[in-house]
Amino acid sequence: MSPRTLTGWRKSSHSHFEENACVEIGTGPGIVGIRDTKQAAPRPVLVCSAAAFAAFREHLTAGR
Repeated sequence: MSPRTLTGWRKSSHSHFEENACVEIGTGPGIVGIRDTKQAAPRPVLVCSAAAFAAFREHLTAGR
């Protein structure tokens, strides 16, 4: 699956826009892409499965 298939990019609610320190996620069929808005276009994208991203998010929200 290519990062080009990712759509719906949105910024994290925990990003600090005044310092241009934003992380965005985009989704595709069964995948999630993560990118840093400080990077120049075309921005590199870290791609993982939707299941792996859900586990990562659960881990973060559990405060671990």
